[in-house]
Amino acid sequence: MILIVVKFPIKPEYADRWPEISAEFTEATLAEDGNKFFEWSRSVNEPNTYVLVEGFEDDGAGPHVQSDHFKKMQEEFPQYLTATPKIISRQIDGNDWDDMGELQVD
Repeated sequence: MILIVVKFPIKPEYADRWPEISAEFTEATLAEDGNKFFEWSRSVNEPNTYVLVEGFEDDGAGPHVQSDHFKKMQEEFPQYLTATPKIISRQIDGNDWDDMGELQVD
């Protein structure tokens, strides 16, 4: 599986509206055959930063970055950002989320 984490520094005037602004891109990505998950979270420490956690099948990330909605995102998102997003992208073992071994809830 390919695991990607991206930090998006949003301009303060757009931070509260970011879920709405990114909705079309999010929905299109979730509909991709190779997508496993695509989840936005807002940073508690940096409220103008959103963190995107993405999972793709091994061959799913290529078609994602070549998609029309990705190209549209590349054109539209910069106007809402204060800087270039930071990314971690890795091929990992596994196919999905695992239960946390150190903390169990019955």
